[in-house]
Amino acid sequence: MSSIGTGYDLSVTTFSPDGRVFQVEYSGKAVDNSGTVVGIKCKDGVVMGVEKLISSKMMLEGSNRRIHAVHRHAGMSVAGLAADGRQIVSRAKSEAISYERVYGEPIPIKELVDRVASYVHLCTLYWWLRPFGCGVILGGFDRDGPQLYMIEPSGVSYKYFGAAIGKGRQAAKTEIEKLKLSEMTCREGIIEVAKIIYGVHDEAKDKAFELELSWICEESNHKHQKIPDELIEHAKEAAKTALEEMDAD
Repeated sequence: MSSIGTGYDLSVTTFSPDGRVFQVEYSGKAVDNSGTVVGIKCKDGVVMGVEKLISSKMMLEGSNRRIHAVHRHAGMSVAGLAADGRQIVSRAKSEAISYERVYGEPIPIKELVDRVASYVHLCTLYWWLRPFGCGVILGGFDRDGPQLYMIEPSGVSYKYFGAAIGKGRQAAKTEIEKLKLSEMTCREGIIEVAKIIYGVHDEAKDKAFELELSWICEESNHKHQKIPDELIEHAKEAAKTALEEMDAD
């Protein structure tokens, strides 16, 4: 009975007999139902892309963004519940500002990830809180070069060359593994991320989506920035062309 969560999923502080915390696993399901988020670390920086599903045709383009800047040199993309993601972004901004005020230099990406992951984990420890229903990919550039991490709803964080979360994460991971990321520039990475997101999007089942892209690289002066519109349009056209060629085959 414990394997299906009966009686053990009423509180985040209750372990099942086989050592599982079901509410944390349920929060992971919220992430799996979200649009796909992809991040890759190229030789000169980091590129992040989001498949932001559009819930209404009346929604203004660019609203309810899922990629956020958390400091000059770091950005975060969110999969899952957008409102929960805003709280994590807000915490990351506070930690980055606090570190710089105390130590007089930008926060190292590893330190930022550890602090945010600890905050996410904190919400799995007390019965009056619930786990965050979102996962985040955090990318940045510091003295050690480009960095890419993923933080899960449980508060676990991992460092990656390429990461994906959301609905199409498995297919996206398969495509990322085919890329030679250590030889790829961010300009090339933009097109590959767009191809992956368009490739995993299921037009038959999913709603229309808006492609969000950001980067942190030499071209952006090592600052987290939204990718220029002309590059996004070029990436979209390349992705659509690749998709048509695949369908033709």
